[in-house]
Amino acid sequence: MERFIQFLEGLKMTIIGGVALAVSLVLLLNDIQVTIDPAWITVLISGIPLLYLALTRLIFQRAITSALLISIAMIACIYIGQLFAAGEVAFIMAIGDLLEQYTVRRAKRGVSQLISLAPEQGRRITRKEGVEQEEVVPIAEIRKDDIVRVLPGERITVDGEIVYGNSSVDQSILTGESLPIDKSVGDPVFCGTMNGYGSVDIRATKVGRDSSLQRMIDLVKEAENKKAPTQRIVDKWAAWLVPIALLIALATYFFTGNLTRGVTIMVVFCPCALALATPVSIVAGIGQATKFGILIKSGEALEEMGKVDCITFDKTGTLTEGLLAVCDLRSFLPEMTPEEILRITAVAEARSEHPIGKAIVKQFLTQGEALPAGENFRVFPGKGVCVDWEGKSVLCGKSDFLRENGVALSPKIEEALETLRQEGKAAVLTSLDGQCAGLIALSDVIRPAASKMAAELKQMQVEVVVLTGDNRQAARHFAEQVGIENIEAELLPAEKVDAITKRQKAGKRVCMIGDGVNDAPALKTAHVGVAMGSMGSDIAIDSADIALMGDDISKIPYLKRLSKAVIHSIKVNISLSMAINAVAITLSILGLLNPMTGALVHNAGSVLVVLNAALLYDRKI
Repeated sequence: MERFIQFLEGLKMTIIGGVALAVSLVLLLNDIQVTIDPAWITVLISGIPLLYLALTRLIFQRAITSALLISIAMIACIYIGQLFAAGEVAFIMAIGDLLEQYTVRRAKRGVSQLISLAPEQGRRITRKEGVEQEEVVPIAEIRKDDIVRVLPGERITVDGEIVYGNSSVDQSILTGESLPIDKSVGDPVFCGTMNGYGSVDIRATKVGRDSSLQRMIDLVKEAENKKAPTQRIVDKWAAWLVPIALLIALATYFFTGNLTRGVTIMVVFCPCALALATPVSIVAGIGQATKFGILIKSGEALEEMGKVDCITFDKTGTLTEGLLAVCDLRSFLPEMTPEEILRITAVAEARSEHPIGKAIVKQFLTQGEALPAGENFRVFPGKGVCVDWEGKSVLCGKSDFLRENGVALSPKIEEALETLRQEGKAAVLTSLDGQCAGLIALSDVIRPAASKMAAELKQMQVEVVVLTGDNRQAARHFAEQVGIENIEAELLPAEKVDAITKRQKAGKRVCMIGDGVNDAPALKTAHVGVAMGSMGSDIAIDSADIALMGDDISKIPYLKRLSKAVIHSIKVNISLSMAINAVAITLSILGLLNPMTGALVHNAGSVLVVLNAALLYDRKI
């Protein structure tokens, strides 16, 4: 039955119903009599779904909705032979439902894409008679404490602890951190994260549904199920509209003895214009947002955005560019300039596949110089690189890597490293023939619009919060630069969800803005989720209600103003429709309208509502 109802509610069938209604009107105005009125087609196509909805809501949910009032009016019109009026009220409601379906349709691909990140197979290492054997097995067969090998460039298959090897691991899907994390024996790793350039053996500690990735998938599903749709305004009013309409219609029939007047009241009382008030305003608002590079997936999200009083931001890739850039050059040798340190380090990193090495080479090439070639390039995963250049041995990497190779670090260098660490910057030390020559610091770049955007939101009385997986020291340094006081750091996806839920329980209407896979559960949990559309992950975009296609966060204040303008338009439309209904009811009581003319007046009210909403499309917000 539901499949049949969905078929009738489709665009093609609604168009057929509209054509039939237009033919019926032409015949009626020209007083042409036919055996079967074409309006019957409209009544069947648009009326059956309406009646089905009214009865199911009344029987199973014990809810009085606008569909019930319109169904009663439609049946009353059929009873007294006013088929055009019956078809008209049903058709207008069908149009309203189509508009609403268009605005609330949401992408559902987020969870399936998250699932696709989970590796299907893993390399399990076993020993038989002292001989190591490697076998590729389905993930479901890997058990706790099994040893799993992960090669460079592969996704890590389980949550576990490294028992052999060193590497750099991209954990951005879980923490959102912009920098790969160097891992060695004893360090934890997580399912779904990307292994860098070293082969590692991992002892599984959590497998299957207990893994970090699976828990994040469950969070997204849970948030999707918990997020109840906003009740339509027209249905909120239907609980008292229905009895009032019936009471006035019955009273009119009782005092005048004229059944036609009573039916006319039911026709003009139908909240068709009221039903159109919300969807047409939202369609206009979505259209205007599209002109500014904002994709709004649901009318519910656009309505909710105007009520938001707390906006939580992910940091990396949202308030920052999500790209590493050289921010500091230092030389520790009097005879060398910072520019020479950059050249030597770029020579060493020329063959490196590490994001930090690539960023250093990119910075050197912006100077327009040719990159000199080194010899005997060697990489030590998770530690650094080594190369011979102009007869000198060059080491580049972490402080531990230099110490392991006999390079001493002075207190001045240690102090500089600690300062950079507190600022959330990555540091690469460079040594020449066993002497530390200098360092290069890299950091994520703050978006130019971040500070102004945060200030605008504060002026709008909106609380601004940063939820990030980065370390506390880096987060604090970032907050000082952007001017955001409220910041929570070192958060995993579940903890971001908890931070949002806590504010929701305190009565806040929360909007979450993020770009990464790790933000997907939080985007689903918030009242409104906004994703960075250009550089954000597909999963974050699919999980969000709104996408900023140009990654321009300066549009956030505009988005809130637009939402308020849409809500204002909806209220104006509701007032307009109620005023027209009041006049039409009065004329119906006096006998100045019949069901057909009442339907036309009622239709005119719907047209006015649509025209008023259309003004929103070109309005300056």
